[in-house]
Amino acid sequence: MKLYGAPNPAPNPRRVRIFLAEKGLSIPETPIDMRKREHKSPEFREKNPTGQIPVLELEDGRTLSETVAICRYIEGLHPEPPLFGRDPFEQAEVDMWIRRVEFVLMTPTGMFWRHAHPYTAHLLTQFKDFGESNREAVKGAMMWFDRQLKARAFIVGDAYTMADICALTTVDFAGFIGLPMPEEAEALRGWHARVTARSSAAA
Repeated sequence: MKLYGAPNPAPNPRRVRIFLAEKGLSIPETPIDMRKREHKSPEFREKNPTGQIPVLELEDGRTLSETVAICRYIEGLHPEPPLFGRDPFEQAEVDMWIRRVEFVLMTPTGMFWRHAHPYTAHLLTQFKDFGESNREAVKGAMMWFDRQLKARAFIVGDAYTMADICALTTVDFAGFIGLPMPEEAEALRGWHARVTARSSAAA
Protein backbone atom coordinates (compact mmCIF):
# COMPACT_ATOMS: atom_id res chain seq x y z
CA MET A 1 0.00 0.00 0.00
CA LYS A 2 1.03 3.58 -0.63
CA LEU A 3 -0.31 6.73 1.00
CA TYR A 4 -0.38 10.08 -0.76
CA GLY A 5 -0.38 12.95 1.70
CA ALA A 6 1.18 16.21 2.78
CA PRO A 7 3.03 17.39 5.89
CA ASN A 8 1.54 19.37 8.75
CA PRO A 9 -0.43 21.56 9.10
CA ALA A 10 -2.62 19.81 6.48
CA PRO A 11 -5.22 18.23 8.80
CA ASN A 12 -6.58 15.38 6.68
CA PRO A 13 -3.32 13.56 5.90
CA ARG A 14 -2.41 13.98 9.57
CA ARG A 15 -5.59 12.14 10.58
CA VAL A 16 -4.41 9.03 8.77
CA ARG A 17 -0.87 9.28 10.13
CA ILE A 18 -2.18 9.54 13.70
CA PHE A 19 -4.49 6.58 13.10
CA LEU A 20 -1.60 4.50 11.77
CA ALA A 21 0.58 5.49 14.73
CA GLU A 22 -2.14 4.40 17.15
CA LYS A 23 -2.27 1.05 15.34
CA GLY A 24 1.50 0.69 15.35
CA LEU A 25 1.49 0.55 11.54
CA SER A 26 3.61 2.19 8.88
CA ILE A 27 2.58 2.84 5.28
CA PRO A 28 5.02 4.61 2.94
CA GLU A 29 3.80 8.16 2.29
CA THR A 30 4.41 9.98 -0.97
CA PRO A 31 4.29 13.74 -0.34
CA ILE A 32 2.07 15.80 -2.63
CA ASP A 33 3.11 19.45 -2.97
CA MET A 34 -0.11 21.36 -2.43
CA ARG A 35 1.61 24.71 -2.99
CA LYS A 36 2.40 23.56 -6.52
CA ARG A 37 -1.18 22.25 -6.87
CA GLU A 38 0.06 18.72 -7.55
CA HIS A 39 -3.16 17.38 -6.04
CA LYS A 40 -5.10 19.08 -8.85
CA SER A 41 -3.01 17.60 -11.67
CA PRO A 42 -4.65 15.28 -14.23
CA GLU A 43 -2.37 12.48 -13.09
CA PHE A 44 -3.43 12.79 -9.47
CA ARG A 45 -7.10 13.17 -10.37
CA GLU A 46 -6.89 9.69 -11.87
CA LYS A 47 -6.35 8.49 -8.30
CA ASN A 48 -8.93 10.82 -6.75
CA PRO A 49 -11.21 12.81 -9.08
CA THR A 50 -11.88 15.38 -6.35
CA GLY A 51 -8.21 16.35 -6.38
CA GLN A 52 -7.88 16.04 -2.62
CA ILE A 53 -5.55 14.26 -0.24
CA PRO A 54 -4.97 11.85 1.37
CA VAL A 55 -5.34 8.90 -0.99
CA LEU A 56 -4.55 5.27 -0.16
CA GLU A 57 -3.43 3.19 -3.13
CA LEU A 58 -3.62 -0.58 -2.83
CA GLU A 59 -1.24 -3.08 -4.40
CA ASP A 60 -3.73 -3.82 -7.18
CA GLY A 61 -4.06 -0.12 -8.08
CA ARG A 62 -7.42 0.52 -6.44
CA THR A 63 -7.62 3.72 -4.45
CA LEU A 64 -9.51 5.05 -1.46
CA SER A 65 -9.89 8.69 -0.48
CA GLU A 66 -11.65 10.46 2.42
CA THR A 67 -9.87 10.03 5.72
CA VAL A 68 -12.57 8.11 7.57
CA ALA A 69 -12.98 5.65 4.68
CA ILE A 70 -9.22 5.06 4.55
CA CYS A 71 -9.05 4.50 8.30
CA ARG A 72 -12.09 2.20 8.27
CA TYR A 73 -10.38 0.05 5.67
CA ILE A 74 -7.23 -0.15 7.77
CA GLU A 75 -9.34 -0.93 10.86
CA GLY A 76 -10.86 -3.86 8.98
CA LEU A 77 -7.40 -5.25 8.29
CA HIS A 78 -6.00 -4.45 11.74
CA PRO A 79 -8.88 -4.35 14.25
CA GLU A 80 -6.73 -3.93 17.37
CA PRO A 81 -6.76 -1.57 19.12
CA PRO A 82 -10.31 -0.67 18.05
CA LEU A 83 -10.53 2.99 17.06
CA PHE A 84 -14.06 2.86 15.66
CA GLY A 85 -15.75 1.39 18.73
CA ARG A 86 -15.86 -1.97 20.47
CA ASP A 87 -19.48 -2.96 19.75
CA PRO A 88 -22.28 -1.85 17.41
CA PHE A 89 -23.47 0.92 19.74
CA GLU A 90 -19.98 2.38 20.22
CA GLN A 91 -19.36 2.15 16.48
CA ALA A 92 -22.50 4.18 15.87
CA GLU A 93 -21.45 6.65 18.57
CA VAL A 94 -18.05 7.13 16.94
CA ASP A 95 -19.75 7.78 13.60
CA MET A 96 -22.11 10.24 15.25
CA TRP A 97 -19.28 12.21 16.85
CA ILE A 98 -17.16 12.21 13.70
CA ARG A 99 -20.10 13.78 11.89
CA ARG A 100 -20.45 16.35 14.66
CA VAL A 101 -16.78 17.25 14.48
CA GLU A 102 -16.97 17.65 10.72
CA PHE A 103 -20.22 19.60 10.55
CA VAL A 104 -20.15 21.59 13.80
CA LEU A 105 -16.44 22.45 13.93
CA MET A 106 -14.67 21.63 10.67
CA THR A 107 -17.22 23.32 8.39
CA PRO A 108 -16.91 26.84 9.87
CA THR A 109 -13.14 26.36 10.22
CA GLY A 110 -12.96 25.52 6.53
CA MET A 111 -15.13 28.47 5.56
CA PHE A 112 -12.88 30.84 7.51
CA TRP A 113 -9.82 29.29 5.85
CA ARG A 114 -11.29 29.63 2.36
CA HIS A 115 -12.87 33.07 2.64
CA ALA A 116 -10.90 35.02 5.27
CA HIS A 117 -7.33 33.72 5.31
CA PRO A 118 -4.77 35.55 3.14
CA TYR A 119 -3.11 32.31 2.01
CA THR A 120 -6.19 31.15 0.10
CA ALA A 121 -6.98 34.51 -1.50
CA HIS A 122 -5.41 33.51 -4.81
CA LEU A 123 -7.36 30.24 -4.99
CA LEU A 124 -10.92 31.58 -5.16
CA THR A 125 -13.10 34.65 -4.95
CA GLN A 126 -13.22 35.33 -1.23
CA PHE A 127 -16.27 36.73 0.54
CA LYS A 128 -14.41 38.12 3.50
CA ASP A 129 -17.42 39.21 5.56
CA PHE A 130 -18.76 35.67 5.31
CA GLY A 131 -15.34 34.26 6.12
CA GLU A 132 -14.95 36.43 9.20
CA SER A 133 -18.46 35.55 10.33
CA ASN A 134 -17.19 32.01 10.86
CA ARG A 135 -14.76 33.18 13.54
CA GLU A 136 -17.60 33.34 16.07
CA ALA A 137 -19.08 30.12 14.70
CA VAL A 138 -15.81 28.30 15.38
CA LYS A 139 -15.63 29.73 18.90
CA GLY A 140 -19.22 28.67 19.51
CA ALA A 141 -18.47 25.18 18.23
CA MET A 142 -15.45 24.89 20.51
CA MET A 143 -17.51 26.00 23.49
CA TRP A 144 -20.15 23.42 22.56
CA PHE A 145 -17.51 20.68 22.54
CA ASP A 146 -16.19 22.08 25.82
CA ARG A 147 -19.58 21.46 27.41
CA GLN A 148 -19.72 17.90 26.07
CA LEU A 149 -16.26 17.12 27.45
CA LYS A 150 -16.90 18.25 31.01
CA ALA A 151 -17.85 14.72 32.13
CA ARG A 152 -15.72 12.57 29.83
CA ALA A 153 -12.05 11.95 29.12
CA PHE A 154 -12.44 11.58 25.36
CA ILE A 155 -14.98 12.51 22.70
CA VAL A 156 -16.77 9.16 23.00
CA GLY A 157 -16.44 8.63 26.75
CA ASP A 158 -13.55 6.64 28.18
CA ALA A 159 -11.90 5.39 24.99
CA TYR A 160 -9.68 7.21 22.50
CA THR A 161 -11.21 6.81 19.03
CA MET A 162 -11.22 8.14 15.50
CA ALA A 163 -13.53 10.91 16.75
CA ASP A 164 -10.66 12.24 18.90
CA ILE A 165 -8.31 12.08 15.92
CA CYS A 166 -10.74 14.08 13.79
CA ALA A 167 -11.28 16.62 16.56
CA LEU A 168 -7.58 17.02 17.38
CA THR A 169 -6.54 17.66 13.79
CA THR A 170 -9.38 20.14 13.37
CA VAL A 171 -8.64 22.06 16.58
CA ASP A 172 -4.93 22.19 15.73
CA PHE A 173 -5.60 23.39 12.20
CA ALA A 174 -8.00 26.02 13.51
CA GLY A 175 -5.26 27.27 15.82
CA PHE A 176 -2.78 27.36 12.95
CA ILE A 177 -5.03 29.63 10.88
CA GLY A 178 -5.77 32.00 13.76
CA LEU A 179 -8.76 30.42 15.51
CA PRO A 180 -7.40 29.27 18.89
CA MET A 181 -9.30 27.47 21.62
CA PRO A 182 -11.07 29.96 23.89
CA GLU A 183 -9.29 30.54 27.18
CA GLU A 184 -12.47 29.71 29.09
CA ALA A 185 -12.85 26.31 27.37
CA GLU A 186 -11.20 24.44 30.24
CA ALA A 187 -12.62 21.00 29.45
CA LEU A 188 -11.69 21.30 25.79
CA ARG A 189 -8.19 22.41 26.74
CA GLY A 190 -7.85 19.51 29.16
CA TRP A 191 -8.94 17.05 26.48
CA HIS A 192 -6.52 18.66 24.02
CA ALA A 193 -3.65 18.27 26.48
CA ARG A 194 -4.50 14.57 26.98
CA VAL A 195 -4.69 13.69 23.30
CA THR A 196 -1.66 15.81 22.40
CA ALA A 197 0.39 13.96 25.03
CA ARG A 198 -0.09 10.72 23.12
CA SER A 199 2.94 9.88 21.02
CA SER A 200 0.72 9.48 17.94
CA ALA A 201 -0.09 13.21 17.98
CA ALA A 202 3.39 13.95 16.64
CA ALA A 203 2.60 12.10 13.38
